[in-house]
Amino acid sequence: MDFITASSPSIVIITALAALLTLYAVKISVQCLFSKKRYHPIAGTIFNQLLNFHRLHHYMTDLAKKNQTYRLLSPFRSEVYTADPVNVEYILKTNFPNYGKGWHNYSILSDLLGDGIFTVDGEKWRHQRKVSSHEFSTKVLRDFSSSVFRRNAAKVAGMISELAISNSSMDIQDLFMKATMDSIFKVGFGIELDTMGGSSEGTRFANAFDDSSAMTLWRYVDILWTIKRRLNVGFEATLKKNIKVIDDFMYKLIRNKIEQVSKSKEDPDLSETKKEDIMSRFLDLNETDPRYLRDIILNFLVAGRDTTATTLSWFIYMLSKNFKIQEKIAKEVREMAKPKDENTSFVDFAAYLTEDVLDKMQYLHAALSETLRLFPAVAVDAKICFGDDTLPDGYSVKKGDMVTYMPYAMGRIKSIWGEDAEEFRPERWINEDGNFRGETASKFTAFQAGPRICLGKEFAYRQMKIFSAMLLGCFSFALTDETKPVKYRTMLNLHIDNGLQVRAFHRYESK
Repeated sequence: MDFITASSPSIVIITALAALLTLYAVKISVQCLFSKKRYHPIAGTIFNQLLNFHRLHHYMTDLAKKNQTYRLLSPFRSEVYTADPVNVEYILKTNFPNYGKGWHNYSILSDLLGDGIFTVDGEKWRHQRKVSSHEFSTKVLRDFSSSVFRRNAAKVAGMISELAISNSSMDIQDLFMKATMDSIFKVGFGIELDTMGGSSEGTRFANAFDDSSAMTLWRYVDILWTIKRRLNVGFEATLKKNIKVIDDFMYKLIRNKIEQVSKSKEDPDLSETKKEDIMSRFLDLNETDPRYLRDIILNFLVAGRDTTATTLSWFIYMLSKNFKIQEKIAKEVREMAKPKDENTSFVDFAAYLTEDVLDKMQYLHAALSETLRLFPAVAVDAKICFGDDTLPDGYSVKKGDMVTYMPYAMGRIKSIWGEDAEEFRPERWINEDGNFRGETASKFTAFQAGPRICLGKEFAYRQMKIFSAMLLGCFSFALTDETKPVKYRTMLNLHIDNGLQVRAFHRYESK
């Protein structure tokens, strides 16, 4: 989707505003010279982001390598961007109450994500955090989700096996998206969506959601988006149609689930059924507002489907470029899983991937973490400053400023990760004893930090380890075309643009 070309009628206006903003930047710079407070260096304007939208994270990384924290000017506020772990810890943890989603982020995100945990502050956030924290910590959910992941991983392996036999290329990102979609809908709703089996309704929903994600992120650089929404023109009109597809799909599932739970309460035999999926457990807490349930589950879907599928896709990409690392992981998987023989079926192999076995796969865990370091599912995360403040680096920020930390850029900065920061090297996560060595959340920011640190971190790692152990234990992977560039699509999550074409090869005569 080419936003710049499609928005060409706005280019003249934007160019004029950019010129005015440049003059404003000069004025601000002069004022800063005479101010007692110190403000971060100005690296440009938000219009530079618009012009670099197709390579936004590269653009931000280039600026962060020059100044770890910098400002971009907009017509309404300064926007502060930081890749400094000390600043990140201060924003996300030390002075957490002063940095939240705020109205600016809420207005941009709420059409898609509603009042879910990723868009709200205050009491709404605390309530959802408390309930979600309890749900994620239950053994019922952990066991149920693991069984779902194993079953779907075996199903993916079966599909890849057929493609390997025919030596066919596949878009493995599309396959991961479908598999994690099916997994999350089973865990979240208790519903077999079966997008892997060709469910057209599920595919239509997924496509609408992906396009909505890209158009929602576009709002951050398009200062005219509110006018376009009011007039229902351009991408805002398309976004509105896509959100209707999403809502119709979600509300239909919610209505069916409420009816199912209601019937189970009337039937003594059904009422004793263990409530394993998240929706049933929320309904059991008398949370029956369809809009509230829609927002909670949709945010859960963002966290559990897109983040995992994109990470697995980048993981396979990096392993296809680093064959020795791929083979080292495959060896670890087979040694720890200990299948009875080389002809073990996919279903039986998945059954070996218990929590205890997965915990022993230290190098696999390191390789997934290294993937997240370089390709974090959420590449940038914006907060709003609620009150004038001074960051640990000694520079000031003003009330209303947008303060954004950049996990994508942070993973590529040598002062944080060393001279080999841009290399894929899982060994950096392994200690002298061969065990996984974690990093602080303010340095490795893929899962946020502080009070908003991702509740589903272990949930995500479990799903990724089951899928990757299943596939690497049974197949080797190679890029279909080594010469074709692999790029990201600029959206809320770091998708590979146009998918990832790979070929798979059986390691053994698996069934």
